[in-house]
Amino acid sequence: MVFSWFGMRKRRVVAPTLKPRQEKVEREDKVDLKDMSPDVVPFLAQVAYFELAVFESLTRAVTAAPTLAAKEGLSAAAGEVLAKHHGLVAELRKKKVDPAEEMAPFAPAIDKFEELTGGRNWYEMLLGVYLTAGFLDDFFVRLVPSLPKALAGRVEILLETDRSAEVIVALLKEGIEADPTLASRLAVWGRRLVGDTQLVARSALHMSDNRADDEQRIEPVFTDLIAAHSRRMDELGLTA
Repeated sequence: MVFSWFGMRKRRVVAPTLKPRQEKVEREDKVDLKDMSPDVVPFLAQVAYFELAVFESLTRAVTAAPTLAAKEGLSAAAGEVLAKHHGLVAELRKKKVDPAEEMAPFAPAIDKFEELTGGRNWYEMLLGVYLTAGFLDDFFVRLVPSLPKALAGRVEILLETDRSAEVIVALLKEGIEADPTLASRLAVWGRRLVGDTQLVARSALHMSDNRADDEQRIEPVFTDLIAAHSRRMDELGLTA
């Protein structure tokens, strides 16, 4: 599966295929965030809008993609993410609320986040989607146990059914292989993304007046999330 970029010798182009995600989120069962988790409707609304924002980022990546194979693969990835958004919106409708109205309060902050993490070029755009969506989906799964049991099961399936990363990783690896200098630039970009992504995650938590105690409680969760971020970087040959 090799793409003809940067004047490389033309080879057979095969569109990336979607494969089931092999690794589930590793949870720290000793950390109970139920009392810090948002209420059901705000949780569903924030995650639904975030998935919509990821879909919009992927559609921009489709438009900017340099090959038809890349466009095809990314369009399939975007469809996966849009299905997650639709699933969450359906859960909001079951609560007899207007999904658009409930998502609206989260739009400004998430839109700003997407702007900050959008990157200066196509590869940074792809890496931004891959790392931030992976980090935040993992984080939101950590909050799923705070939901009613039946709803929790459905939301967990939605969030863990993510095969878009397979496509993005393949495209990034092909780009780095074609231009090895790309790796160092992407490594810097990947490290810059962590801070802003953690802020989005923290915005979903209800912090008490005892900030020091709260920080101590959530530290193991964010340590695990950052470790997963590092593994994603490692998979691409980038230094976290």
